[in-house]
Amino acid sequence: MMKNTVTEASIYEAQGLKNEALEIYKNILKEDPNNQNAINAVRRLSGLKSKHKDLNTQMLDFFINMKSNEEINEFKRWLVKI
Repeated sequence: MMKNTVTEASIYEAQGLKNEALEIYKNILKEDPNNQNAINAVRRLSGLKSKHKDLNTQMLDFFINMKSNEEINEFKRWLVKI
């Protein structure tokens, strides 16, 4: 299996395939949790606001580790609130 790259995710993002790009960024962050390009992209694509910096960190960790449909739905509900 080929390793996902920020470039690959950017291509999906440019094509308007936000969910696919987020999934790639998620895989990148699982391998390299400090990848600033992927962190910034997740924040941008997810609509995370800088005024919620502490909460953003918690939700970014949650995003990286979510596995079930319920967790995905919880993340979506959180996005609607901010």
